[in-house]
Amino acid sequence: MGALDNVTIGMTAEKTVTVSSETTVGHFVAGMPEVYATPMTILHMEMASGFAVASHLPEGFVSVGMDVKVRHLAATPIGRTVRATARVLKNDRRSVVFEVEAWDGDRKIGDGIHRRGIVNVREFEQRFGVKQLANESGLI
Repeated sequence: MGALDNVTIGMTAEKTVTVSSETTVGHFVAGMPEVYATPMTILHMEMASGFAVASHLPEGFVSVGMDVKVRHLAATPIGRTVRATARVLKNDRRSVVFEVEAWDGDRKIGDGIHRRGIVNVREFEQRFGVKQLANESGLI
């Protein structure tokens, strides 16, 4: 039985966040506008992708980000709600490819493709000499 046997094309998930000062480019880079930062957009797209498959992986397996191709299309000010979505496009023996989008209401603010590798946590820890942090999301 493979780690991706229960992951099917079309599976979806989303992550919803409210833009705060801490998620703006101005928070990270002095003098920049206080609008939703591109790295935060990517983070929330990655989280949605991980959520889409986490409960369908065998015990002891997680998904890890390995490739991101994202366009950030529009600025979003503090106080707005952003909804990041992910949909499984394909999977192979070791990874899953997602179509990702981010929305501010009915306005698309980002889109792209994201690939997540599927790893056995114990083997990953041994290979890289790291320990998994306590994490309820099933993401590394």
